[in-house]
Amino acid sequence: MTLSDVDNAILNRALIAASHEMGAKLIRSAHSPIVREAQDCSAALTDPQGRVVAQAELTAIQLGSISHTLEACLALFPADTLTPDDFLINNDPFNGGQHVQDIFLFSPIFFEGQLIGFSASVVHHIDVGGGAPGLNAEARDVFQEGLIFPPTKYSFKRDWNGGPLERMIAANVRLPESTIGDLNAQFAANLIGTKRLTVLAEQYGVVKLLAAMAGALDYSERRMRKAIVELKDGIYTAEAEIEGATVGMPTTTIRTQVKIAGDQIDITFDGTDAQLKTNLNCPYASTIAAAIACVKSVLTSDDVPFNDGIARAVRVSAPLGTVLNPHAPAAVRARLLASHRVFNSIMIALSEVCPDKVIAEGFDTTTPICLSHQGASGYNIYLEILGGGYGAGLNNDGADGVDCPLSNCSNIPIEALEMDYPFMQIENYALRPGSGGMGRRRGGHGFERSYRILDDGVLFSTYTDRFNIQPRGLSGGEPGATCSIHVERDGHKIALTSRASQSLQKGDLLVVRTGGGAGYGNPNERNEKLNEKDRLLGLV
Repeated sequence: MTLSDVDNAILNRALIAASHEMGAKLIRSAHSPIVREAQDCSAALTDPQGRVVAQAELTAIQLGSISHTLEACLALFPADTLTPDDFLINNDPFNGGQHVQDIFLFSPIFFEGQLIGFSASVVHHIDVGGGAPGLNAEARDVFQEGLIFPPTKYSFKRDWNGGPLERMIAANVRLPESTIGDLNAQFAANLIGTKRLTVLAEQYGVVKLLAAMAGALDYSERRMRKAIVELKDGIYTAEAEIEGATVGMPTTTIRTQVKIAGDQIDITFDGTDAQLKTNLNCPYASTIAAAIACVKSVLTSDDVPFNDGIARAVRVSAPLGTVLNPHAPAAVRARLLASHRVFNSIMIALSEVCPDKVIAEGFDTTTPICLSHQGASGYNIYLEILGGGYGAGLNNDGADGVDCPLSNCSNIPIEALEMDYPFMQIENYALRPGSGGMGRRRGGHGFERSYRILDDGVLFSTYTDRFNIQPRGLSGGEPGATCSIHVERDGHKIALTSRASQSLQKGDLLVVRTGGGAGYGNPNERNEKLNEKDRLLGLV
């Protein structure tokens, strides 16, 4: 069916608006600060085949693979076997999921007995069991990281709201109220998507609605292919490294090949290092999401909807058994570190063919700070994702003190943090002057966050990167600063590694310093007015 331009515009904007409303509902209904404050979650609508047609602009790494995650569910539970009471769940890293903390829920949407799509939501849950509260930095397999939900179909009426699935989850996590509360927020978001899609079907008819969905995919594909065809054909390569894999192999290398042929991009990772026995492995779904997010951000503007039409023009593959597509049961909790190096390496490869569209490397490293305390009333677990400085671009300085491109989380306000976690307080939260690499355009600055521990028995866990390898500049730009973590105790400084689990005592000061982004262009060409502005702001 051919839609008029008016109907097509109305329906497509309505689909996008519905997905954004789902995201807002998810955030405002959530229990844990990692969702309601940091917004580590995502929501989307798909067509009946499970192809994402609209999504809330929240966490990039969770978005690019939603259809991949749903596909694994539909392979076992075909769409024609579903009912309005069913829901699908998946967090299995080796069956379409990412790491086990990201639980995906899918709700089929019916109108007059016909399946017209799915509402989808995903939340990073603070605790899903496993070998340590919130974050097990020492995990050596996925079983130590938490409960695994393989692609499975459940009945909402039978299995939730006090049913067996809800009781099973609550019995296996340290924060049942938070985990169940956040899952209920996902169901609430999915219900909003269901209501909005059925209203559109009622107003415009199913035939027009499905035509608009197909048109949305075609539009994004056309825009992406138009951007690709303007690039010079060829194969462009780059590498990026992750630190701290093992004592014998201190770095892990990701090797990227970007092939441009006409209006198609093929990205492969042949020669990438083998999977690890640590938690640095990146599930295939995360590799796909990171690669597509990078290409989309470089080649198209923000008026091009991020949906599955993009993936038609950008094919991604990674050899099985590598750090970017590991065999089960590899540990994958820190998969965002490798995902960011996927992002970096593709960006560097594309700098050869479109240097005016890329940015230099940023800190681009997920630094989860997990502080847990077990008191008389049970566990209290703080988890927050810290960012750093962005890389500079041709015409812009890098952003200061924000989360990394694939995470895109907000910070948790200090007031909310100290209200929820009385076993600590924040003593310093400030940018790190001079941490951004200089250039014609400078990199963004990292920041310091210092936590004063107010009770004994607090456990700190983290994983991060760029303790030694600086973000790389482009076109003569200087590298950004590295990061560090230490504990100040009784006048002594205890330096921690990039993979750390440390028992803290009352009175300790935990100091986390994140890295800066790299510069772009020759520093001698920087406008003196920009230098003066930095000096006035105390950033030099």
